[in-house]
Amino acid sequence: MKENMDKQIAYLEFINRENSFRHHRFSEELRELELLQNGDLRALDEAKKLSDSGRSGHLSDDPFRNRLYLNICHITLCTRFAIEGGMDSEKAYNASDLFIQRCDKAKSLDELNTMHAEVTEYFTRQVAAAKKASIYSKPVIECIDYISTHLHETISVPELARLANLNASYLSVLFKRQVGLSISDYVITKRMQTAENMLRLSDFSLSEISDILHFSSYSHFARTFRKHYHTSPKRYRDTHQQAPHFTNQSPG
Repeated sequence: MKENMDKQIAYLEFINRENSFRHHRFSEELRELELLQNGDLRALDEAKKLSDSGRSGHLSDDPFRNRLYLNICHITLCTRFAIEGGMDSEKAYNASDLFIQRCDKAKSLDELNTMHAEVTEYFTRQVAAAKKASIYSKPVIECIDYISTHLHETISVPELARLANLNASYLSVLFKRQVGLSISDYVITKRMQTAENMLRLSDFSLSEISDILHFSSYSHFARTFRKHYHTSPKRYRDTHQQAPHFTNQSPG
């Protein structure tokens, strides 16, 4: 079974190279989802670029079914990132169910294409509304937004203090009071949440995930992951991995 699947994948990779086709890069898809997670409506432009690029997955020979399946994948990812951005989880899951039901009842390809953009806009606006209703002050929100889009870089308290135009010591106290975590603990928590998503939804190797999330070594990453999830990254992936939505592919 596994050998047969490997052969089919190898053949598909060959066909894609011959046709100069590649899927979206992980960073390309993550750009849209991180903007959504921040409640930033630029996510709509990124979603349109991805949808119009011709690099979406080939899930069916039938164009209607292909877009249907892609929409369902899109809804699933938007739901998860919206929840991480602050949208109420029950509301997000109910919205996901309703969007998928609408996809199931769609009668035309145009209807499905329109819904793809509607999904992105709905979840982005919901996250933006949740952030505005948050108890967090503007400096803390600015820090949270910055952290969520710079997890692949070094993040320091002095750097965040300059961003928020506050004294570093005061910012640290303010952040801890409002968020309930120190800035460093919050950064680690967000990196762990991202690692969890990547282990479930991508085909990046464990060491690549560690590097992308700016850990000093894989052993440091593994220790931190175990502390948060009480299991190793490898065991977590073996137990929870779904069909990869984010792929690490070289150009065709």
